[in-house]
Amino acid sequence: MEVESTLDLLPRRMGQLVDRLAAVPGREGRLTHLELLPRRVAATEEWPAWAAADVVDAFTARGVDRPWRHQVLAADAAHAGRHVVLATGTASGKSLAYQLPALTAIRSGRGPRGQRGATVLYIAPTKALAQDQLAGLGSLGLDVRVTTHDGDSGRDQRDWARDHAEYVLTNPDMLHRSLLPAHARWSSFLGSLTYVVVDECHHYRGVFGAHVSHVLRRLRRICAAYGADPTFVLASATVAEPEVAAHRLIGADVLAVTEDTSPRGEVALALWEPPFSSGSGENGAPVRRAASSETADLLADLVAEGVRTLAFVRSRRGAEQVAMTAADLLAEVDPSLPGQVASYRGGYLPEERRAIEQALRGGDLTGLAATNALELGIDISGLDAVLMAGFPGTRAALWQQVGRAGRGAQDALGILVARDDPLDTYLVTHPEALLGRPVESTVFDPTNPHVLGPHLCAAAQERPLTEADLPLFGSTARDVLDALTEAGLLRRRPRGWFWTDRRRACDLADIRSTGGSPVQLVEGETGRVVGTVDAASAHGTAHEGAVYVHRGETWLVTSLDLEEHVAVIERADPDYSTSAREITDITIVAEREHRDWAGCRLSFGDVDVSHQVVSFLKRRQPGGDVIGEEPLDLPERSLRTCAVWWTVPEHVLAEAGLAEQDLPGAAHAAEHCSIGLLPLFATCDRWDIGGVSTALHPDTGQLTVFVYDGHPGGAGFAERGFRAAREWLTATRDAIEACACVDGCPSCIQSPKCGNQNNPLDKPGAARLLDVLLGAPAV
Repeated sequence: MEVESTLDLLPRRMGQLVDRLAAVPGREGRLTHLELLPRRVAATEEWPAWAAADVVDAFTARGVDRPWRHQVLAADAAHAGRHVVLATGTASGKSLAYQLPALTAIRSGRGPRGQRGATVLYIAPTKALAQDQLAGLGSLGLDVRVTTHDGDSGRDQRDWARDHAEYVLTNPDMLHRSLLPAHARWSSFLGSLTYVVVDECHHYRGVFGAHVSHVLRRLRRICAAYGADPTFVLASATVAEPEVAAHRLIGADVLAVTEDTSPRGEVALALWEPPFSSGSGENGAPVRRAASSETADLLADLVAEGVRTLAFVRSRRGAEQVAMTAADLLAEVDPSLPGQVASYRGGYLPEERRAIEQALRGGDLTGLAATNALELGIDISGLDAVLMAGFPGTRAALWQQVGRAGRGAQDALGILVARDDPLDTYLVTHPEALLGRPVESTVFDPTNPHVLGPHLCAAAQERPLTEADLPLFGSTARDVLDALTEAGLLRRRPRGWFWTDRRRACDLADIRSTGGSPVQLVEGETGRVVGTVDAASAHGTAHEGAVYVHRGETWLVTSLDLEEHVAVIERADPDYSTSAREITDITIVAEREHRDWAGCRLSFGDVDVSHQVVSFLKRRQPGGDVIGEEPLDLPERSLRTCAVWWTVPEHVLAEAGLAEQDLPGAAHAAEHCSIGLLPLFATCDRWDIGGVSTALHPDTGQLTVFVYDGHPGGAGFAERGFRAAREWLTATRDAIEACACVDGCPSCIQSPKCGNQNNPLDKPGAARLLDVLLGAPAV
């Protein structure tokens, strides 16, 4: 599509806006594609006859004269007691579809003296989304006892929720660790539970999705024990095969409502590629200007124009830097403008998050740089544009983020700014791989024994397990139960399986796979807790000597205590950033499946992976040049997981003319690029997976390239790669060959998380190696 021929089709303001952004001197050629999504006209229905009059009046007073057709279809199904998943676009009013039957049940079921009747449990993946729902329910003005039950709730609030609330908003973590283990104290609420709302259900993927599926099954089991059989209503803006994903999540058949009948304004999606910078990266490779720097420039331009903009940035540090850079640029234009830009990310204190959310809703902020904490359904009306500093990992997440702008029938602009990354580069130069294609299917595996085992233990502590319970937990439950009994974690008695350990069984399941308790960042002088870091990230981001950025302030980590989960930090302003260097080793445990590819072999199976952070690099800022490396003494970590791997025998390599000395670099480069491209075929991003390559692996005796799931037991991503291997590896080869660099760069074969500092790498060798592998059809 020619950009010039598309601009005049856009709404006048958005057309001029894109034109101005692309026409800034020095930005020639950065806009690689512009896609226009047309307006959609709404289709409405009458309010259902069963809906409580005061509930209808409350929605009408808020401006909803008639509900949209998909809202009524979903609400009718839920009211009739059918589990339903509503999978329609962002800002399509999914909240009304479940609030209408839920609030009607509460208002209709209350006793003569106002005693608790029907109850509702709302589950969101983030606390911010629950707070947003709380505000929306409060604005209806109905006499409904509603509250949150999460990590920010005080003890008095939690006690009130348990004893009096009719509509409780929580998250999977609190359901798993608080509500279900204490179910006897929640018996009144659970015995009256009529609806369970699972919002943003597409977020439950990978190992997290598998954990949540068992938390929900445990909930169903406990409700049944108190005589309740709640109806589940699941909602997501972006999920393929929603009825399949929802069935896997709750363990029961689910009706899917997918036709979106809400109005939508025109949406312009621009693909934007930063230019090569004047400097060079590792090993002298050319590098493109950082997506975060490009996004900061665009954010500043849009804020200066008065365009309410949300910029999504992949990392916490990146969100801080984008906000700071945009504010500095705006200060050069008008001293009053920097205050209209802020950052938002995990690790902030609760009161900080709430204040920023309110400032954005109220218009006090024009620009916000955020991590994906603001991706999940938070209703922030009036946004005009969304910037994405890098592809968010899946098409589903991309459309979820674009949908933050133009809520209602407003026109909207989304700009995807490519990172210096194989997948981003591939997508902005191959828009057909991104646009006009369905979103990915949700991938998670409830049968993963590393996930299922801890939940069976938790279920047994909540209420002894019986044979009748096992089908709820899937086909592998009996085998896992026998293994737990043999290990002494459970004891079988005539009435079932019992938890006999003194520990809390729920503590065995780390449902977000964070690797344990978060590490607190404590200011050395005052003892003040500045923020937190996930345990899994602490080795790489909170090690001694690490530079850490929090709300625009730079800190230096002086010590890390892994046993106490504390990192001591002090204020500092170093002229460098830090990045950890990690070494990884892998051994094959068992091959589950394989395919022969004309002498080569593609395999899928179980592997053991060990990795250790051994040092960190100091990089000059700005510029990114490596100025030093310092060793670290951190323990090795290991996991058993799933991997896809491929091998090429020595004689095949020789026949293809690949010299022995070129093999390590060729395999390493192919590994990097294949990791970068796998997210195009599975609902993951490159940080969910890892890889190892070697010219001669001891377990195979051949050149071998592994790509593995970065979670114990596997998350389903490597298996998806095995199923789509030919398409995946063909795209990998095409990305390498299409890149304009000579010897390899971050856009094709260099990796930002390589433990070997991207050495050795052989771009031509990688292309030839993949040609050999793909040279014949699979057998």
